Amino acid sequence: MKTNVYRSFLMMALVAMIAMPALQSCKSSKQAAKPAGEEAISMYCSGPEYFSDGEYFRANNVGESTNQSMAKKKAMSNARLDLAASIETRVKAVIDNYFSSYTTSDAIQDAERYEGLSREVINQELSGIRTICEQFTKTDNGTYKAYVAVELAGDEILNGMQKRISDDEKLKIDFQYEKFKKEFEKEMDNFKNQ
Repeated sequence: MKTNVYRSFLMMALVAMIAMPALQSCKSSKQAAKPAGEEAISMYCSGPEYFSDGEYFRANNVGESTNQSMAKKKAMSNARLDLAASIETRVKAVIDNYFSSYTTSDAIQDAERYEGLSREVINQELSGIRTICEQFTKTDNGTYKAYVAVELAGDEILNGMQKRISDDEKLKIDFQYEKFKKEFEKEMDNFKNQ
């Protein structure tokens, strides 16, 4: 019996001695994984807190110019374009999902009209974006860099779509707001799961 206990103890000690260097080498290899000739940088107004989520569409960008004001204008313009593209992609997915259950001959035409209205709504609602981060730097060569992050609430897009559709007599007849809202919320939830 003592021999079995001694063998078990000896076996565990041997396993521990073998495992310790292996665990230490795994830890150190993760830290040493930096590619040669490269340096990690952090970018202003960027990171998970500036990603779109289930409530807000967000975008960030940078602009550079010899004029600080122009650098900001470039950054804002680029961020708006990114935001609009992201919103348009999501709204198109909502419209496609919304119309996938329709089998009428007018469904394709109605979907195209919804997409046209969605572009108008997106362009209109972009005037209501909020700047959630703004940072400026001056480079060694004398130019200014502006870093910005902007957001727009998903509810604003949804409410804008509802208003525009209810103003269109043909679309208003068949429009099922609750179904559209459900599809929109499902698509917004996809941001959380990415």
